[in-house]
Amino acid sequence: MTRVAAVDCGTNSIRLLVADVHPDTGELAELDRRMTIVRLGQGVDRTGRLAPEALERTFAACREYAAVIAEHGAERVRFVATSASRDAENRDDFVRGVVDILGVEPEVVSGDQEAEFSFTGATRELTGRSDLKRPYLVVDIGGGSTEFVVGEEHVRSARSVDVGCVRMTERHLVQDGVVSDPPSAAQIEAVRADIEAALDLAEETVPLREARTLVGLAGSVTTVSAIAQDLPEYDSARIHHSRVTRDRVREITEWLLRSTHAERAAVPSMHPGRVDVIAAGALVLLAIMERVGAEEVVVSEHDILDGIAWSLV
Repeated sequence: MTRVAAVDCGTNSIRLLVADVHPDTGELAELDRRMTIVRLGQGVDRTGRLAPEALERTFAACREYAAVIAEHGAERVRFVATSASRDAENRDDFVRGVVDILGVEPEVVSGDQEAEFSFTGATRELTGRSDLKRPYLVVDIGGGSTEFVVGEEHVRSARSVDVGCVRMTERHLVQDGVVSDPPSAAQIEAVRADIEAALDLAEETVPLREARTLVGLAGSVTTVSAIAQDLPEYDSARIHHSRVTRDRVREITEWLLRSTHAERAAVPSMHPGRVDVIAAGALVLLAIMERVGAEEVVVSEHDILDGIAWSLV
């Protein structure tokens, strides 16, 4: 077993996984998994730069994670940074800050690399299950981008498109600097149009409709599952490998789009950092399910973090 630490820094959140992994047996024993909403991508779509306050929130989380990594004595550490830091003019400030705190340079990976990690993390433990047919379509709905990956045991094709819960919210659901509460019909249609255009783009290289099992990753999808199960609190064990039908996803999405901030914040399984962006994320999921004809989505808590961990061995 090798003890590793994987960090995934996205547009909305930064996450850490410390685990013992055994490449020969396929075993991954989780020691610590945590997530912090830092909204690194705040304003990037509009300004092209990482905001100073967003950088400081991210560095504060990095300092916390550095202590956890040291406590567990991880032998290898890999830090992967995704959409927001790819897009930012001042990403060198971000890189220097991470190196100073964690001692490793963040790898600003391409969308295709991000998709590869997500696929490995989500599907490695599904191999051999007779109830889940292949090929899989793994969909990772992030804050700034969404990754689509089709494959069996390995990736066949992948594409990253610039549609995510934060990007769609900031682009279409904000008026006079405030998230609409709730959004207008015109705002919702603008989000839908962006998503459909992104799906057209993804379909140019990824055969979305050939998939037999849809696997959904990341906070928007897991939160929809928590709402579907009416969980009294966020429960990873009950969310992992849960299944949510397309009809139920539609019901939840429609409720989120007509709800107020206070109503969404009152959902016991809702992370405070997702209250303003969950409606856009759910709308992305629903549009994908409608496009590919998926009757249900299999929800996975194992994703890019697990894929990064596997890459270390």
